[in-house]
Amino acid sequence: MANAQDQEAGSRPSERYNPRESEPFWQNVWSERESFVSHNDDPREPYYVLEMFPYPSGRIHMGHVRNYTMGDVVARFQRAKGKNVLHPMGWDAFGMPAENAAMANKVHPREWTYANIAAMRTQLQSMGFSLDWSREFATCDEDYYHRQQMLFLDFLEAGLVTRKTSKVNWDPVDRTVLANEQVIDGRGWRSGAPVEQRELTQWFFKISDFAEDLLAGLDTLEDWPEKVRLMQRNWIGRSEGLRILFEVTSGGAIEVFTTRPDTLFGASFIALSPDHPLATGLAATDPALAGFIAECHRMGTALETIETAEKKGYRTPLEVAHPMIEGRTLPVYVANFVLMEYGTGAIFGCPAHDQRDLDFANAYGLPVIPVVLPEGEDPKNFSVSTEAYTGPGTAFNSDFLDGLDIEAAKEKIAATLETREVGNRKQATRQINYRLRDWGISRQRYWGCPIPVIHCEVCGTVPVPKKDLPVRLPEDVEFDTPGNPLDRHETFKHVPCPKCGAPARRETDTMDTFVDSSWYFARFTAPRADEPTIPAMADKWLPVDQYIGGIEHAILHLLYSRFFSRAMQKTGHMQATEPFKGLFTQGMVTHETYKDAQGQWVPPAEVVIESADGNRIAKHADTGAPLSIGSVEKMSKSKKNVVDPDDMIATYGADTARWFVLSDSPPERDVQWTEAGIEGAWRFVQRIYKLVNDANLKLAATPSGSEGNGTASTGMLKAAHRATAQVGEDIAALRFNRAVAHIYELANAISRFVSEIGDSPAATELDALRQASERLVQLIAPMMPHLAESCWQALGHETLVADTPWPDVNPAYLVDDTVVLAVQVNGKRRGEIEIAKDASQDTIETKALSLEAVARILEGKAPRKVIVVPNRIVNVVV
Repeated sequence: MANAQDQEAGSRPSERYNPRESEPFWQNVWSERESFVSHNDDPREPYYVLEMFPYPSGRIHMGHVRNYTMGDVVARFQRAKGKNVLHPMGWDAFGMPAENAAMANKVHPREWTYANIAAMRTQLQSMGFSLDWSREFATCDEDYYHRQQMLFLDFLEAGLVTRKTSKVNWDPVDRTVLANEQVIDGRGWRSGAPVEQRELTQWFFKISDFAEDLLAGLDTLEDWPEKVRLMQRNWIGRSEGLRILFEVTSGGAIEVFTTRPDTLFGASFIALSPDHPLATGLAATDPALAGFIAECHRMGTALETIETAEKKGYRTPLEVAHPMIEGRTLPVYVANFVLMEYGTGAIFGCPAHDQRDLDFANAYGLPVIPVVLPEGEDPKNFSVSTEAYTGPGTAFNSDFLDGLDIEAAKEKIAATLETREVGNRKQATRQINYRLRDWGISRQRYWGCPIPVIHCEVCGTVPVPKKDLPVRLPEDVEFDTPGNPLDRHETFKHVPCPKCGAPARRETDTMDTFVDSSWYFARFTAPRADEPTIPAMADKWLPVDQYIGGIEHAILHLLYSRFFSRAMQKTGHMQATEPFKGLFTQGMVTHETYKDAQGQWVPPAEVVIESADGNRIAKHADTGAPLSIGSVEKMSKSKKNVVDPDDMIATYGADTARWFVLSDSPPERDVQWTEAGIEGAWRFVQRIYKLVNDANLKLAATPSGSEGNGTASTGMLKAAHRATAQVGEDIAALRFNRAVAHIYELANAISRFVSEIGDSPAATELDALRQASERLVQLIAPMMPHLAESCWQALGHETLVADTPWPDVNPAYLVDDTVVLAVQVNGKRRGEIEIAKDASQDTIETKALSLEAVARILEGKAPRKVIVVPNRIVNVVV
């Protein structure tokens, strides 16, 4: 095999490892041999590892490097363990950034997107990731969104899609729906215009139909972080409670939903959502109320914004009768914190035991009546003022509920109310509610997957026949005018009805990009199939064995993917209910921030750090001007504290960057990028290269006829086999930093052994050295694959280490038959001895007393006594 660093025959290899030559060389070898191409007909056990695919912004960042390095270590390790590994790559390529670039740069979104993909593909390939590029696709590929349109039609036929009117955030300047995350301080994130709430007819996936199944399924995901499962449980938001009718004194009734009926005796007001039909009816003749509702709508629809906003209300002329206290009435407000989408759109407020209600009551001078007494409190003196009590306790101030715990009080009040009637209806009925709402997928933009339906005045909404798919995005669009270009494209928009032939209108909304990323994992199993999946192949590979990505996707992306798996199961595309068996959420890559005297951010590449009087001082590399050192934060373009992976690769090589992001901290935690850290990783790369070549010079020697140091050889083999077992266990458990630590230990052991065995080693010593050196190379191979290939070749192998099985472990070498005992003299540690576990006390004493430090203190005299604590310590008393 050709070598990236050819040497003259018989000469010592270069003392320095040169990644600029070696890394492209080995990448070409892997590519030519198709080393990482997966085959669906491979009979070996399948293993599917997948990292969340990137948006093609144009450049990879260090977060990508960390994410994909972790996945690559898993992929290479599982391949070495004999698995048929699927490790694909694709691009989450639709979305608003491409349209914004088209407007800013006068370039078509397609051109911008595919140019970025090409640039980022080159960057990822330079990292040496073991990706199966033969399965690559982008979600904006016509072939991909064609199959997505087929899925939509299948879901529509199965009753999983609906079209209905809903509240949305509307940007009146850009004339598009905004996601909650795109509303910043009540304004559109791009236009800056005040956002309006509008009612639009939208397409929805009926994810709420699966609420209970999605919730129950979380209990089966044992290889997911508990914090992610908790976030999903909270998002689904199952709650058991009562629907209670409150009789309006002027006629009619208001129905509320509550999970705390036990606090009913503490109720002091009723609050309606601004979108409640009763509020809308009252606003028709009350301009002030109409203005208040309009103000509420300007908050947008984000739940977090609504919950954290100042609690405001409008007192209506209505009052309701308290259902349990004769003669007491409660005022009715319209309040900005009540959602129409949850429960009935109306609540009763118990300020003493709900912080939101308490803030509202204090703002409007409403009574605060505590009805849950904490343990140990005196009911005569307990009160609530600014902080609601939400803990456990017993009911008081609650008539027949007094003395009951919360659960018993809930049950008793429910049973009481269920026996009564308001009008012709029961006053209360038990109900389970979910916070989860159907998934609105309509977006008013061009660069997305067209929704394959046609609206006909005669036939209604007509699905595009599958034979007419794909509905293609037209190329000839313009972005000079705000709004959706598809809505202005006459030949795209106006088409004949496929059912009756009459003039009709094509749907001009495109799908939410979360749709694109909710099934891509299934498409990778058969990326060129004519159907969305080949079910047998999907069933072979899914669920994904190990999925890796950021915690920021813990809710929506993962929840939508779980819904898609169930929907695809229902429509016959796959059998897996859950898409991802194992989930790992890695930490972020962080860096110090720097500012100049004008308060402008300065990138690390322009900063020089010096030391003066023990303090770190930052200066501008070009001007020498002093800079202030700020906090360590997530790398971001806005604060310019980013490190370009290309610069790292050019300076240190990909393996150094890979080693650094794996070794510095536990993978679930943030890792701080420092020059000292990357230079330390670079030194270790060089050390491994030198160590292997030093070992190789020893291995080239003719074995001496001596028996050698059998104890040292055995110790070397033990260290090598133990490291093999430990590194394998740690990689399998994604404890990469611990695996790194064990590799350091093995390298140190080999270094000592090389220096101990001399220039004429025995055959047993050479055998131990070869085993240890080869295992070291195999252990670093998932993490530093280019270096490993160079070292593997240096050790005389014609094969690739990438094709070499993970080394077996001899259990005998994992058993400790010796023990290290600390040796003290008069209680002060003087050294240690290694001795057989079953050594006699006389043997232990003799070896302890022979230690140089001990003998020097004794000066030839006998000790007063020697105390041996078995397997722990020897204390010599003089």
